[in-house]
Amino acid sequence: MSNPFFNEKRMNEDAAGWAAPPAATSTSGAAVAASPQGFPAPTGAPVTDGPISTWKGAMTVNGVISVTAVLFVLLLLSATFGWMSSTDSVTGEVEFPPLAMGGIIVGFIAALVAYRKPNLAKFLGPVYAIAYGYAVGAISAAYESYQDGIVVQAIGATIAVFLVMLVMYRTGIVKVTPGYRKVVVAATVGIMLLYLVSIVMSFFGAEIPFINSPSLLGIGFSVLVCALAAANLALDFDLIEKGVEAKMSKDYEWVAALGLVVTLVWLYLEMLRLLSKLNR
Repeated sequence: MSNPFFNEKRMNEDAAGWAAPPAATSTSGAAVAASPQGFPAPTGAPVTDGPISTWKGAMTVNGVISVTAVLFVLLLLSATFGWMSSTDSVTGEVEFPPLAMGGIIVGFIAALVAYRKPNLAKFLGPVYAIAYGYAVGAISAAYESYQDGIVVQAIGATIAVFLVMLVMYRTGIVKVTPGYRKVVVAATVGIMLLYLVSIVMSFFGAEIPFINSPSLLGIGFSVLVCALAAANLALDFDLIEKGVEAKMSKDYEWVAALGLVVTLVWLYLEMLRLLSKLNR
């Protein structure tokens, strides 16, 4: 799950209620200091939004970084508990804790509601991090039990891809155009639907072979999905940049941060799947 839930289109829809208030102008046309309600502040007086306003300032890149760090700390702590909750069965296999599936469901719902109600992102972001983090920890423990060291490899690969995409975005090698956005979002939705079909089929004892198969087709599919997850990172960077330029409310930092965390978690899980196929 990624940017179909957090994208520039949604940001534009929210802009009317989230953007910073415009600066007021004097009768001569010169800009003057304004309060968050848009009224000019008295000369020499500190700007105040009054006792009932909720305006907390404009969104910043540093603010998004700070909020993202908070979400990752919560996710890692929860993942640790998820890892520790995975136990070895008598056959030597790791048993997936039932609570982990609940974490996936709760995390998915939290992200979906945050998309529909961005003002709740500051509350739902931590819910996603804690719930989904538990599941990520359990999944990681299962992979590690079969292939020692794969989790460290996946984390390293995820960080490397993130840094490469950040450099490519900042240098203009990757440009988020309307066409780029449409292709990436459409492909992401297609992958999501494919995974949904696979889950439904699993209830009837069937599966889509290449999703987990270590065959050439299966490896190629995982490479494609990892590339798609990486492409979504550019959408996240663009969303953050556009939000800062539009002077969105500081609370919108939680929306941008949650979108970035969702993409990175997805990329990490796909890296686990790809590395597992390659090791087999």
